[in-house]
Amino acid sequence: MPNRLTEETSPYLLQHKDNPVDWQPWDEAALASARQQDKPIFLSIGYSACHWCHVMERESFENDAIAAQMNELFVNIKVDREERPDIDSIYMAAVQAMTGRGGWPMSVFLTPQGQPYFAGTYFPPEDRGGMPSFPRVLLAAAEAYRDRKQDVLATTGQVVEHLRAQTAARRSSEPLLRELIDGAFRGIASQFDGERGGFGGAPKFPQAMTLELLLRQWHHSGDPRPLEMVDLTLTKMARGGIYDQLGGGFHRYATDDAWLIPHFEKMLYDNGLLAQLYTHAYQATGNGFYRRVAVETLDYVEREMLHEDGGFFSAQDADSEGEEGKFFVWDAADVDGIVGPDLAPVARAYYGLTDGGNFEGRSILWTPEPDEDVAAELSMTADELTSAVADVRAKLLAVRNSRVRPARDDKALTSWNALMMKAFAEAGAAFDEPGYVQIAERNADFLLTQLVRDGRLLRTWKDGRAKLNGYLEDYAFLIDALLSLYEATFRQRWLDEATSLAERMIGLFWDAGSSCFFDTGSDHEELLIRPRDIFDNATPSGGAVAATALLRLAVITGNAAFERHAVDSLRSVRDFVTNAPTGFSQWLAALDFYLSTPKEIVVIGPPEDAATQALFRVAHGRYLPNRAIAGAAGPVANATSPLLTDRDLLDGKPAAYVCENYACQLPVTDPAALEQQLLG
Repeated sequence: MPNRLTEETSPYLLQHKDNPVDWQPWDEAALASARQQDKPIFLSIGYSACHWCHVMERESFENDAIAAQMNELFVNIKVDREERPDIDSIYMAAVQAMTGRGGWPMSVFLTPQGQPYFAGTYFPPEDRGGMPSFPRVLLAAAEAYRDRKQDVLATTGQVVEHLRAQTAARRSSEPLLRELIDGAFRGIASQFDGERGGFGGAPKFPQAMTLELLLRQWHHSGDPRPLEMVDLTLTKMARGGIYDQLGGGFHRYATDDAWLIPHFEKMLYDNGLLAQLYTHAYQATGNGFYRRVAVETLDYVEREMLHEDGGFFSAQDADSEGEEGKFFVWDAADVDGIVGPDLAPVARAYYGLTDGGNFEGRSILWTPEPDEDVAAELSMTADELTSAVADVRAKLLAVRNSRVRPARDDKALTSWNALMMKAFAEAGAAFDEPGYVQIAERNADFLLTQLVRDGRLLRTWKDGRAKLNGYLEDYAFLIDALLSLYEATFRQRWLDEATSLAERMIGLFWDAGSSCFFDTGSDHEELLIRPRDIFDNATPSGGAVAATALLRLAVITGNAAFERHAVDSLRSVRDFVTNAPTGFSQWLAALDFYLSTPKEIVVIGPPEDAATQALFRVAHGRYLPNRAIAGAAGPVANATSPLLTDRDLLDGKPAAYVCENYACQLPVTDPAALEQQLLG
């Protein structure tokens, strides 16, 4: 008999609706039931693409005996961390404080008032490898609350005080100086893997925000080291198994230190952040390899993760047919047969295929050797190799497309959609690909029509149903994306929407007493604490993106209040950033923008005019992390952006205006002249 999750929209929660566990969603009915019975809560948090979440479900939540024990001893609540980042943030901090580590599935035992007193992640159904069995943990947690309640309450009080201290703002009166970024760079460099790229050892995560900060440091200082670190990492990742060599797009992370063996789930946010990063690296270096990876990643998203209404789906599972990675791995002998004898040597050499395999007896495709080395080994020209690899890829992809696909989490989350919208908008402008910009515009229209109710931005959408009030990250990421979309189109609607959302964001999430943003709105349900996650995790901190977006918006609109809120936000984390630089990279990127003198670039001219388009391409073609771009078809009366005031065609021709530090250069009509001004 289905449990209460049957009425939910989250694919993750719906996966558990037929479990024998009497699961309930996080709502007042479930919490009231626990209080009325004075019964502890078992809170299980995960997400649909989580491999070990599926394992724990198969082993424990589908086990009748274990489910009966859970139902007898606890009120059981299941949460999708992607829908409820507030609950996930609070209890993940508690798990880390209590155990020293964290992860998903998250397993937390709470008092009826929601206070955590015991926690962990995955538990096996029987004692295994030093880990206690889940039934033994259930019994111990229930007995602790029943027999030693005062001790439990003392423990929970300490944990809650720890969590409150973590979220408290620490406004600094010290100056915001460039030395903070320079010090962070030294800390990042000390963790860098100079042989394989990335930071630290296994497992390795892409850490897109840290790599973006390194690009900024290179751009500001001219020091080649940060760019070398970015180049090595991006090259190794894109040649590794973490990158889908056939279909494009990145898996979640690598379980080894060489980027070869991935956790096979594909997350929308990773691909949005990495598509932006590879686009920026292409703008910085002109390396066509980076452009190719960005394009293949965006094409994968368009092909497999785009809803017909314009929204982006959230994730693809690691598992198919009950096996992790089955959809993606190959037997070398099978590949030989698929591509034929003429192409088999190419496939083996290019994709690192061996009879023994590199993953549980099979092979994950990767490209361990540079193309020129493979061509030399096969006595082929570069063009011959490129053509042969294209044939191999097409044949293998056709076979893979006939396999059982991993499940897809088909809900659309506002913040993740905004990350991908920004990626399409920026790549479309940088690569002169109007189709990408059109996808970004459709997505913006989808979010602003399907996920706004009574002026309030919502968090999640599936099958036409939108729900849950949006969080700080939803507002901040969407404002930031709309600004990039405005810069890619010069459509006033996107600037107006960004401005309106910024005003609402400040009204809902800004706390004047603390001079900082919180993650939940002032009208949000009361939780254990009001969460404020200042760290970058898999996605950038909502507060950091809010500061970034407000600084950008202040330049374009001239609204000084936006800048004041951003600067106060930066002051609230100033004393944290040098202690954990990889956890505060987006804050440091915002600080880099604030400390710079952003270039203000205006293009005036009919958008269909080839001369306007030539100026537009120059404005977007170069890596300029601290800049604002505005434009219009001609003079604008009562312009909402001061950048457009008194801007006109020059002698009837499309013109570009470049200003910096309150000084403007002469307007130009020649793209080469604009290029020279941007170099200055």
